[in-house]
Amino acid sequence: MRQLTSFFILGGVAGLLWMGCAPSPPGPHQQTLASPQNQEIQGEEVAVLTHAPEVPPPIKRNHATKVIVKLEVREEVSRLADGVDYTFWTFGGKVPGCFIRVRQGDLIEFHLANHPSSKMPHNIDLHAVTGAGGGAASSFTAPGHESKFSFRALNRGLYVYHCATAPVGMHIGNGMYGLILVEPPEGLPKVDREFYVMQGDFYTKGPNGQPGLQPFSMVKALEEKPDYVVFNGSVGSLVGDKALQAKKGETIRLFVGNGGPNLVSSFHVIGEIFDTVYPEGGDVVNHNVQTTLVPAGGSAITEFKVEVPGTFILVDHSIFRAFNKGALGMIKVAGDEEKGIYSGKQDDTIYRPEGGAPQEMPDEGAVAPAARTKADRLKQGEDVFKQVCTACHQANAEGVPNVFPPLAKSDYLNADPNRAVDAIFNGLQGEITVNGNKYNQVMPKLGLSDEQTAAVVTYVINNYGNKGGDLTVEQVKGRRK
Repeated sequence: MRQLTSFFILGGVAGLLWMGCAPSPPGPHQQTLASPQNQEIQGEEVAVLTHAPEVPPPIKRNHATKVIVKLEVREEVSRLADGVDYTFWTFGGKVPGCFIRVRQGDLIEFHLANHPSSKMPHNIDLHAVTGAGGGAASSFTAPGHESKFSFRALNRGLYVYHCATAPVGMHIGNGMYGLILVEPPEGLPKVDREFYVMQGDFYTKGPNGQPGLQPFSMVKALEEKPDYVVFNGSVGSLVGDKALQAKKGETIRLFVGNGGPNLVSSFHVIGEIFDTVYPEGGDVVNHNVQTTLVPAGGSAITEFKVEVPGTFILVDHSIFRAFNKGALGMIKVAGDEEKGIYSGKQDDTIYRPEGGAPQEMPDEGAVAPAARTKADRLKQGEDVFKQVCTACHQANAEGVPNVFPPLAKSDYLNADPNRAVDAIFNGLQGEITVNGNKYNQVMPKLGLSDEQTAAVVTYVINNYGNKGGDLTVEQVKGRRK
């Protein structure tokens, strides 16, 4: 893998004052190139902008040009999680903002339009800009107006951009961030697939999972206690049919950003090792990396080859953020198995030390909004199932052979749905038979509320080929007693 040279990240933000590092001396292969600010500008083009997880194509030209970037600010109500909406402030209509790809030495003519429906003025601070405020002062734009400014892309690297209108944290916290890549003149090493993934933390008035349109909470933001930590603007944005797709043997490059506004990301892909990492989007190259830190307002480029098929999970390895707050995605890799690299399970035998007992998952702070009708319970139950049950019983409810019993077409549950209630409340230990197969594992107490229990059991028995039915909260309460 070729090492990128002189690949420096610019400095941090202090209020609206932002300062960058001077470019390092050119490497041996760059001796014939003029310095970025002295390269001749030839022609012009309109930038190709893409929404995450897509990335614009690599730059093929061998000269600097004038690149016209047109980006519109919109304040949009959209999905944050199932049943939860949020008023996002966006660059380009979605979170994160559009990916911008230019070449070192390019002259960027930037147009920032603020849609007339916006309620707030906005601007843009691009960490790729060498100049006061990163463009913020030049781009302050009222609703229904458009601003224009230009800058020369002096430093190669992967840079964050964000809104810097006061209160800056609130604008960033509402989703106003994205990435701009300044490619080196020689380009990046060729890979088969490139994807755009950006993390952000969100602070809502209601707790995690509370349905409806949730407003921003300045109190939680100041305390740095987010209700959601997500990739690409919402819980589940990169899972299921939205998962990233690849084929065995391909090389993948992830352009990873972190909009913050507060949390540092411990970015990790479960089941893969990064062959190459450019920490903080700069020229320092690291190899064989398991987890890389991405600071708030920072980035990283990760590259790896997928040698075996399967579903590989993207997470912030501050792990409760992944499995409880939403910082989780997937790469689905198609292809034939490679048993010489990864065998899969080869054996499964019973191991039961003395004194084993079911564990218990505490229910502190569990939130379960009222589900008064069966339809309400079905919707709430789907949310609980995705958050709590899929890790063991799988998204299709078919379980894991010889380990976790299926909930789909389950004769065990169809015979008596209260068995599911009892298992949720008390845990389950000992041998059971489901669809003719024996299972002898330990299920912990889940610590769900009566509302959540009624909802998830009702959801399961009405889906996945089960016979249907309805459990009310009153029935569940009676079972707990």
